[in-house]
Amino acid sequence: MAYVKRCPECKSVDLTYDEQKGEIFCNKCNLIVEEKMVATEEVGGQFDKSEKKGRGGAPMSLQKFDKGLTTNVGEISDIYKLEAGQTRKFLRLKKWQERVSTSMERNLRLAMAELRRVASFLNLPSVVREEASRVYNFVLQRGLVRGRSMESVIAACIYAACRSYNIPRTLDEIAAASDVERKEIGRTYRFIVRKLKIKVAASSPKDYISRFSSILHLSPKAQNEALKILKRADISELTSGRGPAGIAAAALYVAALLNDEKKTQREVADVAGITEVTIRNRYKELIDKLGIEDKLKAKVETTEKQKPKKK
Repeated sequence: MAYVKRCPECKSVDLTYDEQKGEIFCNKCNLIVEEKMVATEEVGGQFDKSEKKGRGGAPMSLQKFDKGLTTNVGEISDIYKLEAGQTRKFLRLKKWQERVSTSMERNLRLAMAELRRVASFLNLPSVVREEASRVYNFVLQRGLVRGRSMESVIAACIYAACRSYNIPRTLDEIAAASDVERKEIGRTYRFIVRKLKIKVAASSPKDYISRFSSILHLSPKAQNEALKILKRADISELTSGRGPAGIAAAALYVAALLNDEKKTQREVADVAGITEVTIRNRYKELIDKLGIEDKLKAKVETTEKQKPKKK
């Protein structure tokens, strides 16, 4: 029995009502969206033990190497707080637990810890983290990790997840968060997309406008002006074959000048993670091809006239 309401965790509408347990759970992330009390029947003064009314715990997460289902012996710091005999016993149990784990489990344990660290640094939503974890699991199961560092594969999976959910994150940002070279992340990303046949939509410059303008503290008017410039640039085919972050940064720079919100090329370049040369090149293309140069000159002349004359 499907319900129209959405899952608060992953926003999915694929929900199912379990009549036996009296729960509404998400088929995508297994989160229990709603719980209802179930009236248990008594048989001869006792509860019917043939039908146990189970309850689910926390939703399974791919961000944990065991999906959160494995019970660990304990942390070393907690074990040493026990008595001498108990400490030796639990240290031995912990050692055997690590020995019986497979190489894939050990790889996942380290990889998921690295994924959570990078995703936390980039402030990514939970749904993107789950998607990155799912992609890494596929990569590991197909043996595509061999010959590549775990950090570069994790960074590539995060970038693929961001592209899948239209979360604007540049390769430079992911490279800074993961401490892996930009070229290596791009090379690994293209390899994973090709092998797993992941369909990723092309990144649009419009996706970066909101975040860049927020960091630069630009007004909504300047932000709307930048979107108009990008729309005209798209019609004039100025966006094809160029980096979306560079085009978005140049459009914001032009919009800031038109709205008397002075921002230096260095400030805009640092926010977009590109060089000042890229800003200047994209800026020249926009004002030349879109006829903005005359508007900028008129703006400068008007500003000069409004300045009070020195006596």
